Amino acid sequence: MQTPEATSENTAGLSRRGFVGMGMGLAAMALMPGALASNPGAAPVPQAGPAAPGRRRLGSLDVSAIGLGAMGMKNGAYHPPRRTEDMVPVIRGAVERGVNFIDTAEVYGSHTDEELVGEALRPVRDQVVIATKVGFAVEGNSWAYNKRNGRPEGIRRALEGSLRRLGMDHVDLLYLHRADPAVPIEDSVGAFKDLIAEGKIREYGLSEVAPATVRRAHAVHPMAALQSEYSLLERVPEAGTLQVCQQLGIGFVPYGPTARAYLADIFNEYSRFAASDRRSSVGFCSPEGLAANKPILDLVRAWGVRKQATPVQIALAWLLTQDPRIVPIPGTTKLHHLEENLGAAAITFTTEELAEFRKALEAIPVHGVRAPGSVEVDQ
Repeated sequence: MQTPEATSENTAGLSRRGFVGMGMGLAAMALMPGALASNPGAAPVPQAGPAAPGRRRLGSLDVSAIGLGAMGMKNGAYHPPRRTEDMVPVIRGAVERGVNFIDTAEVYGSHTDEELVGEALRPVRDQVVIATKVGFAVEGNSWAYNKRNGRPEGIRRALEGSLRRLGMDHVDLLYLHRADPAVPIEDSVGAFKDLIAEGKIREYGLSEVAPATVRRAHAVHPMAALQSEYSLLERVPEAGTLQVCQQLGIGFVPYGPTARAYLADIFNEYSRFAASDRRSSVGFCSPEGLAANKPILDLVRAWGVRKQATPVQIALAWLLTQDPRIVPIPGTTKLHHLEENLGAAAITFTTEELAEFRKALEAIPVHGVRAPGSVEVDQ
């Protein structure tokens, strides 16, 4: 859901394509702890050993600091679905460049995204961590956002379909894509717990749920990861979600880490999106939002000049500094954009620089984002 494509260049600092390949090595990153401190009174949650150099930990899973979101390859949310023969080299190219964490879902492209990910990754299955999501009431190839199925039998049935499309015998990380308001979260997590015991999944996660729901789920079985939208522009997780993840030792996987490509500096206040483009219904991508939020774009441009980086690299590097368990999953359909995204892992900030950045960021009003109180409600 992460980085839609466009072709225009930025006008300040390095261009989106002018910095490809610099500092790509994930093992080279030396990112500082972020500005969001965990509760000092919270008991630490034991993890399954430290992450390998250049990797981060989601429960027992060792993953690359930056993953790859595959939604945009087949979903058609931002552009027409791409051809499988064009996308397989991108996914395999990501693995060749050190990315081992690939994210998909049963509803992306009405099942076709899982088929693509499976085709691309089966030859390298032992090298990758595959995440997918279930939890919508899917009928054939149709589904609706407000129709959920978090019942244990529904989760189990959906997983069997995902495994069939992926061509694999297990999934490393299975998310409940959205909570089902008709099903207690304890029941849904009980199904995940059983699937872990059966070896069908290694870890489970939730997506876009309130901190209270995270606590209830974690009490049934330790959760590996929470996936929610988080970027320099959309910072509602800072109103409580990130804090509960830090307290419980849960990884956090930001989708939309480039604010639907706005932070890639490829749009301006004159950009307009077709009705078929999901951004046409996103507040910060409205004409008013694009104009009002330009100071944030100016901020990442300025830091790009300071750090010899592109705006999107600054946006991703900033996310990585907020907590050592944060693993953004920007999407792309082009290898050179993937390489640019990976370069963010080599960018470092001092504690003083992070404080300076945060002060400037919080002084900028944002337009078209979620209200802080929305964090308390399952989406």
